[in-house]
Parts: sequence; C-alpha cells; structure tokens
Amino acid sequence: MPGRILVIDDEVQITRVLRASLSANGFDVRTANDPEEGLRIFREWPPDLVITDLMMPGISGVEVCEAIRHTASTPILVLSVRDHERAKVEALDAGADDYVTKPFGIQELLARVRAHLRRAPERTATAIEVGDFVVDIDAHTITVQGKEVHLTPKEFDLLAHLARHPGKVITHRALLTAVWGGQAAHQPEYLRVFIGQLRKKLEADTGRQYIQTEPWVGYRFVPEGRAEGRE
Repeated sequence: MPGRILVIDDEVQITRVLRASLSANGFDVRTANDPEEGLRIFREWPPDLVITDLMMPGISGVEVCEAIRHTASTPILVLSVRDHERAKVEALDAGADDYVTKPFGIQELLARVRAHLRRAPERTATAIEVGDFVVDIDAHTITVQGKEVHLTPKEFDLLAHLARHPGKVITHRALLTAVWGGQAAHQPEYLRVFIGQLRKKLEADTGRQYIQTEPWVGYRFVPEGRAEGRE
C-alpha cells in the first residue's frame, strides 16, 4: 500500500520527523517548508496523500486545501495546534479529509495515513446499484440518475458506506468509525461538514433529499430520494 506523500509544514523539525517516520514505513516522501513550494511540488510530483500544517506564513493551510481541491481529489490530512471546532470545520470545509492536533503521536498519524490510502474496506461487490444511485467501488465513481457526481475521497467513502445500508439508520459513532477509524469516534463535526457537502452535491441537480437526519442518533440513506424539504 505505501505510496507518495507530500508534507507541507513551515516547522523544519516537523518535516524532518515526518520524512524519517514515513520513509521508514516504505512511503516515498517529499517535504516543503513553504506552502508555495509545496503546491509546486504537488503539481510536478502528484502525491497519493498530502499532509499540511494549518497555520503557515503567506499561504495558509486552508488555502493549500482549496488550491488542491480545484484540480484534484487527493486525500488531505491537516496538522494544527488549534484544537477548537471552528478550526476543524474551516479546514474540512476547505477540502481536508482529516484533522490531527499537534502534538501528535507518530503511530496515530501513521494509522491515519494508512486509513486514507486504503481503498474502501468493504469490497464484496464492485458496484452498488440502488435507487437513483450507482456506486462503483473499484472506479471510485458515483452516478445519480445517470449523471456522474464528483466527490472527494472521504465523501465517496461516506456515501458508499451509507449506500451499503439503504433505509437503515446508521449512528454517528458507526459512521465515524467506519469512514475515519476509531480515533474519530468523538469528532461529530466531521459528519456535519461531510453530510452537508454530500447533500449539496447530490441535491444540486435532482432537487431530492437522499440523506435524512435522525436527531441525536445518526443518518438514514434513502436511495430513491424524497421531494419534500430536509428534516
């Protein structure tokens, strides 16, 4: 599974530690201590995953996420000393797939990297055809009413998990654990952001509601959709 990883962080010590740790685990690593240099490397050497600091001089980590998302769906893992919900939501809204607070344990970070690089774990079928949806697991594509919808890797993983359980309520904890791993079981802001992004993309052209909120419990996927307003 090891692949290419780009690390962008203005702290030299952080990039050194991450280069050493990731390389020791078989990853091909490049680092940048300047966000503009990091984006240049991204264009010239497309990585399989990006790790970026949030607070950097010049271009911020949020802007790095936005720049990458304009052209690619590469998984992005954000590092930051800021642990409050607003910072996490801002990063996730900008296109980040995960958020790790400094200081962090290298083993936890490696576990998250592996999780993001691992393709969808449940591969009992190459495609899920249900209601208005065709979710192709191998191709990592989704069509709704015959039209392909572009999703980021984590948006795809979240929708694929919902599509495997149509009509059933899946709890917040179950969704977080299935898509982000056990370390994210207490990060409800992840779901709020990504469910919101999915709803916008799925409902933009269809005008139908496919993901219902079950207050205080979780979410229910309705593959045929409903025309009425969102609950």
